[in-house]
Amino acid sequence: MKTLIKNIKELVQVENSPKLRVMGKEMAHIDTIKDAYLIVEDDKIADFGPMSELKEQTFDKEVDATGRMVFPYFCDSHTHMVYAGSREIEYIDKIRGLSYDEIAKRGGGILNSAKRVQEASEDQLFEDALARLEMMKNLGTGAVEIKSGYGMTTEAEMKMLRVIKRIQETCPAVVRRTFLGAHAVGRGYPHEEYVRVVCEEMIPEVAREHLADFVDVFCDTGFFTVSDTDRILSAGRHYGLRPKIHANEMACSGGIQCAVKYNALSCDHLEYTGDAEI
Repeated sequence: MKTLIKNIKELVQVENSPKLRVMGKEMAHIDTIKDAYLIVEDDKIADFGPMSELKEQTFDKEVDATGRMVFPYFCDSHTHMVYAGSREIEYIDKIRGLSYDEIAKRGGGILNSAKRVQEASEDQLFEDALARLEMMKNLGTGAVEIKSGYGMTTEAEMKMLRVIKRIQETCPAVVRRTFLGAHAVGRGYPHEEYVRVVCEEMIPEVAREHLADFVDVFCDTGFFTVSDTDRILSAGRHYGLRPKIHANEMACSGGIQCAVKYNALSCDHLEYTGDAEI
């Protein structure tokens, strides 16, 4: 199918040749075309330019965008949109000066969300997450990565990932699925035992059900060590899951170096980044 969007007031963020990256002052500049057209063929952009250069041709569909602008959609590469309940009260704790670690030790943070997810039904988690994604879509987001990580038992993590798979199959947005069983140590587990469960029970089950594209670990002080992360990412890679990492939110944890070692797709947070990490 060939579609023409014509008379676009302004076509935003155009490139005549792909760029590897933009940085520094380059990030303040976006190329646009006024009074533009855009041709889409079989869900791919086939051509664009000023209306004065549009060649005579036949289209299956034409959209008149007079007075309107056309933008690329946002890609949100780090979301935790499958959850039950809310933790907004913790913002007050942060304003009062409590640290992430202190909030967690008081029963807040990730473990608070985990308890609620474990108690929620799969259908409820799905309906709530779908509503959040619909809101994001209406605000311009067209591609999301969604993580598990609020289950922290094999059963609850699989429940979250099945919800994410249902979202992927239901919503027109592009959805990528990440297994984050190692978000925190599950309540009631000794640390080493939980790492074993992630590696030997959760990851094989994720692979059997084809529930994730990526494996992620929270490699940071008070959560998972470099040794834990190495073990978990190695297990994930064995089952075909590409690594991603949460790292260096609380300290220089060694997570960035681990991300480089495993050719991780991304390494997120990075509040603590020294010369060695760079």
